[in-house]
Amino acid sequence: MATKTYDHLFKLLLIGDSAVGKTCLLFRFSEDAFNNTFISTIGIDFKIRVVDLDGKRVKLQIWDTAGQERFRTITTAYYRGAMGILLVYDITSERSFENIKNWMRNIEDHASADVEKMIIGNKCDKNAERQVSKERGEALAIEYGVKFMETSAKDAINVEEAFYTLARDIMAKAEKKLESQHAAGKAGHQLRAQEPPKKSMSWLQRCTLL
Repeated sequence: MATKTYDHLFKLLLIGDSAVGKTCLLFRFSEDAFNNTFISTIGIDFKIRVVDLDGKRVKLQIWDTAGQERFRTITTAYYRGAMGILLVYDITSERSFENIKNWMRNIEDHASADVEKMIIGNKCDKNAERQVSKERGEALAIEYGVKFMETSAKDAINVEEAFYTLARDIMAKAEKKLESQHAAGKAGHQLRAQEPPKKSMSWLQRCTLL
């Protein structure tokens, strides 16, 4: 039987419009490579990378979803069980930024209520073609109460930081949940220990109740 080589397994999801660079981000993080000739993802694809996170080995299973409308019914099934979601837009595409609100609605409809989320403004190397300011990206993230980062898969800017930040937030939430469960279990045990022992009725007492 193979021994487990990691402490935690986190399932992450990349969502956003087609051609915002989700697959490029995934390959930069998993393979440290960049290829700008990727064809659009058909349905869903995934990569795995094991990282060291504050002394723990964490296996990241990262799912790359298709942005096209015709694949939407396939990809929504993968929202369930996702522990972290990166919502990606292209800083040179106003439309992809506006659609982040639609992707957020998809998360609300299909993902777990406590899923960790992060908004990513990709292709920040294309500053001359920028249509969405960094301030607008930050404001949208504040509106949703999530973290925000601008990245470039091409120039390897903030790609590692984005995935590591999301993974750390998932781990912090998981540990906090574990602590509260432990505390609740401990409190329940103490409560049971404080309860006076039930006295057993004598044969005579039981007869008087009949």
